[in-house]
Amino acid sequence: MASPAVNYARGNQQRFLTELKDLLRIPSISTLTEHKSDVQKAAEFVAAEMRRIGLEHVEVIPTKGHPLIYADWIKAPGKPTALCYAHYDVQPPDPLDEWVSPPFEPTERNNNIYARGAVDDKGQLWMEIKAIEALMKGHNGKLPLNVKFLIEGEEEVGGESIAAYVRKEKTKLKADFALVCDTELFAPDLPTLCVGLRGLIYTEIEAYGAKTDLHSGMYGGAAPNPLFALIEIISKLKDSKGRVLIPGFYKDVKPPSKDELKAWKRLPFNEEHYRKTEVGSKVLTGEPGFSVLYRTWARPTLEVHGMPGGFTAPGAKTVIPAKASAKVSMRLVPNQDPDDIFKRYADYVTDNKYIQAATEAMHEVFHKDTVFIRSGGSIPIVTDFQDVLKIPSVMMGFGLPDDNLHAPNEKFHIPNFYRGIESICLFFEKLGKN
Repeated sequence: MASPAVNYARGNQQRFLTELKDLLRIPSISTLTEHKSDVQKAAEFVAAEMRRIGLEHVEVIPTKGHPLIYADWIKAPGKPTALCYAHYDVQPPDPLDEWVSPPFEPTERNNNIYARGAVDDKGQLWMEIKAIEALMKGHNGKLPLNVKFLIEGEEEVGGESIAAYVRKEKTKLKADFALVCDTELFAPDLPTLCVGLRGLIYTEIEAYGAKTDLHSGMYGGAAPNPLFALIEIISKLKDSKGRVLIPGFYKDVKPPSKDELKAWKRLPFNEEHYRKTEVGSKVLTGEPGFSVLYRTWARPTLEVHGMPGGFTAPGAKTVIPAKASAKVSMRLVPNQDPDDIFKRYADYVTDNKYIQAATEAMHEVFHKDTVFIRSGGSIPIVTDFQDVLKIPSVMMGFGLPDDNLHAPNEKFHIPNFYRGIESICLFFEKLGKN
């Protein structure tokens, strides 16, 4: 693995990590309006680093929501063009009292870096940028292929601005493939490429009762309570075994291929270990007759995330709320064919030179064969890259299943941060040679 870029990356690991900590200190929470200026600050931070390392045409692009960042380096005629994607926005850190160290004070413990956004997705965004820096330094100010960057600040709130921008700027964003670093390894030290995602619908149900909040002692038994209305609605969405009861919800859902199911069975996965270490519950739930991997990767689901309404502060207040709501999401929509979704990505695995180069690069870094998995999560822009730009996405992520995405004590395993940089360097070098 004689690579001047990898050698440079290894010689600058500590600086790369220190820079990442500076980015992690910015609370770029896209869901909260009070952090709008922090999201802008994070965008400017990333753009400044892109300019410093030698990327060109760097723009912080205003949108109706949070800014996009564009940059490119297109000086390798005859070579492929990569469109690199990541996001710099993060989820809220609640509940704060469950964090061992403050969520926006990056802390190293047990060879991990703990902070909100450490792995989702600032750490993996920084991998991409540092790989470009290493390639520039290792190749005398040039890159082995052409690159374009499109970074967003709204991934955690649905990505509407980037979707509109992709449709508007198809010519500007023309590329041969997209590199998406927002996924994870299936297990520690096991190189992994994700070849399928589930879609997402996020809804909010609102129920109304009286015209204003009422005293339950005076009006209880007569005034309608919207919380009970929501309870009745939600209780009818799924049965006790976890099967969704919405008519037509499972229409056209096809099973994974036999080869894919065989591949999943060969993965180093233990349901009991998963229950104890990742979920932390007494039992696992879900549709009977399907394995955990099957349920989380290839079956549509419905979940309730919160029910704001009435009095929720500490203490007691006997109020009948005038309004209540429930936040409900579905992974894979009714009438959406998961087999077709998977096919869009899996078709690229066997005959796609970009997947092959990524597989070889990760093998050189990890010294193990790469495995191919689906993910139960959603990366909305991947569908837009496929449908609008007509390019495949190489989903090369370096998180771990226990990295606590969207939860307290989110972390990124520091060796994986370094491995990610090296893998991207080798991936791009291989494509440049071919």
